[in-house]
Amino acid sequence: MAIDLAQNSEFAVSIADLNSDALSKLNKPHPIETIQTDLSRPEDVKALVGDYDIVVNAVPGFMGFQTLKSVIEAGKDVIDIAFFSEDPFQLNELAKEKGVTAVVDCGVAPGMSNILVGHVDSLLDSTEKVLIYVGGLPVVREWPYEYKAPFSPIDVIEEYVRPARYVENGELVVRMALSEPELIDFPEVGTLEVFNTDGLRSLAKTMNAPNMKEKTMRYPGHIEKMRLLRETGFFSEDEIEINGSRIRPIDLTSKLLFPKWEYAEGEADITVMQVTVEGSKSGKKLRYRYDLIDRYDAATQTLSMARTTGYTATMAVRMLAKGIYTRKGLSVPEYVGAQPECVEFILNGLRERGVIYKETIEEMS
Repeated sequence: MAIDLAQNSEFAVSIADLNSDALSKLNKPHPIETIQTDLSRPEDVKALVGDYDIVVNAVPGFMGFQTLKSVIEAGKDVIDIAFFSEDPFQLNELAKEKGVTAVVDCGVAPGMSNILVGHVDSLLDSTEKVLIYVGGLPVVREWPYEYKAPFSPIDVIEEYVRPARYVENGELVVRMALSEPELIDFPEVGTLEVFNTDGLRSLAKTMNAPNMKEKTMRYPGHIEKMRLLRETGFFSEDEIEINGSRIRPIDLTSKLLFPKWEYAEGEADITVMQVTVEGSKSGKKLRYRYDLIDRYDAATQTLSMARTTGYTATMAVRMLAKGIYTRKGLSVPEYVGAQPECVEFILNGLRERGVIYKETIEEMS
């Protein structure tokens, strides 16, 4: 994200992190200032962002809500991809009071998935069904997990323990994460295992559609491995005592999984997403489908998940900078999707960066 924004002369870009090793990975040729600071301290966050116009909040989920609150309190417009568990609308009145535009969940899914759903919903007279499949995968499958995480492993684990909400026949339904498995064939990828996760996020609250579901995709066999770890207690946040020391099992698990889930330099990944929205327009039943198959960019050594998530966020930054989206308060991506000029701007920017969503529209009988 920093590199993408720094390539545009209208932005002076700084990046902040506690980890000096993470900062040192930033390629030196890019005109980016690096700042080592502790982002877990709200007052430090407010002081940090004071001289900037727009902030991108990309901290791990467990820090996300407080960090976003601090940025809003500082009166700064913000694009957020922290994917925290708290209800972001708690910050709506604060953002309005501060005159801030805060767009949360602005990655690939949630993010572009919501934008596309909001876009189609604005085109239809009524929306009946929303179905989202999404997954990030390593191209090469390696035992034992056949999975890699290009972001915080503890945020991935959160997907496996947080109850999954979806809407069925107009009613909110809650199921365990990793439940209701299916096997689905995707072109260019093969057979993938799909399961419930809490990916609808704000759509469950903002969208008036009687049937909505989001499912995560992995290579077959992943569900059983994650359920085994979860049910044994490896994902628990409750402290246990071991030889006189107290630890949270989830901290140990994430520490062990990180080196196994970390992408090696030059290792390729793939992002697969399919967003389907069905509804009615002028008496016709229509189905809109958006397909994404994005791959690691060897030329820039950029992971696909970084591209699809990060470029959505940076196009949203440009959207704010150009005054295309000006709604004050807390915004979720489907609000952005309801404005066609915003959707066109973001999709065009993604297309320029090689991230292409293929649109299919068909009339249903």
